[in-house]
Amino acid sequence: MTGSLVSGASNFRDVGGLPAGDGTTRSGVLFRSGNLVQVDDTGIADLRALGIRRIIDLRDEAELANDPSRLDDLPVEVQHEPLFLGSVASFFERDVSLEELYSSIVDDSADRVVAVVRGILTAQPVLVHCTVGKDRTGVTIGVALAAAGVDREAVIADYARTEQLLPVARTERVRAAIRALHPDNVHADELATRSPARAMRALLDRLDREFGSPTGYLRAHGMTDAELERLREVLVA
Repeated sequence: MTGSLVSGASNFRDVGGLPAGDGTTRSGVLFRSGNLVQVDDTGIADLRALGIRRIIDLRDEAELANDPSRLDDLPVEVQHEPLFLGSVASFFERDVSLEELYSSIVDDSADRVVAVVRGILTAQPVLVHCTVGKDRTGVTIGVALAAAGVDREAVIADYARTEQLLPVARTERVRAAIRALHPDNVHADELATRSPARAMRALLDRLDREFGSPTGYLRAHGMTDAELERLREVLVA
């Protein structure tokens, strides 16, 4: 499926149906997306029909102020866990790679990554989103799925799928803006518009090397064995 589950929200999808050892991830439990700024009346009805109980918004305060979510009177709890330290613009100014960006998220915002995973356990169905649903959402969903026992290649493929789901007009507009602002950057186009399998594989491999596994990463930053077991129970059937 290439269309969004929620009208007006790009890259909105269910992570159900992924292989996890002898099981699969449950449908209707964990969703991921870009922002909810352009959700229309039909999209509000879509969100209501999905029964979303909790929304975990990974954007920073400036993004929240400039682009508030449209939620109307939906009965949802909103949890804010900003994952970027410093402005988004700074990543382009420093010409960082996706691998460097993802490393900075798990290094500098480990407590918030853990808070996101705990938020997934608090109430379901749950939606995790950032601005386009690629990097901050990709890292936290990837870590959560891997820690729940989802097959490594399925975690990577779910992350990589984002690139095909981003609106083409948005991608071309962003590329033009980047070329104008940072004509000599090596990584800017990929940073803004792509989700190569290579980047998620590198992140998960790094967590394996440094913590034994993504589960070990979460445990090292405060999650208990009981919480980690609960994560698998919530996400995997």
